Amino acid sequence: MAEHATPPTGPLAPEDVTADSPFTLPGFFDALADGDLLAGRCTECDTLLLPPRPACQDCGSRAVTIESQPHTGEVVTYTAVERPPSAFADIAPVTVAVVELDSGAQLTGRVTAPLEELDIGAAVELRVRDPDEVGIDPSAHLSYEADWPIHEFELRE
Repeated sequence: MAEHATPPTGPLAPEDVTADSPFTLPGFFDALADGDLLAGRCTECDTLLLPPRPACQDCGSRAVTIESQPHTGEVVTYTAVERPPSAFADIAPVTVAVVELDSGAQLTGRVTAPLEELDIGAAVELRVRDPDEVGIDPSAHLSYEADWPIHEFELRE
């Protein structure tokens, strides 16, 4: 995890939100492509926001800082998507889980293991991949998403 010397704080005005800000999806995915999973932390109520947002979803405060998150955690719940969106049709069924990271933040993502191998509490680790490596139809994403990495969870031993 990268350490931020002075953690950025939530933008106070709309003009402060730029495309490269970690409080936007492009900024979040740029950091993820570099291997840094970022979350916002509300300094008022301590809520973790993943991906980061400029305001807290729980209390509405804009006193939000950015923190790097661990890539390890445990499965909280999971399911199989038998008929996924067309971009994922070639890799169906898709196992999807909500993972509580070791920091307490939760992130939903695809799990590379079959449904039968997964259990609640299973230890997983986040992997960041290029969309071409995963087998996702490149024509299915929006133009601005073309360079966004894919996050997946793998079972840890």
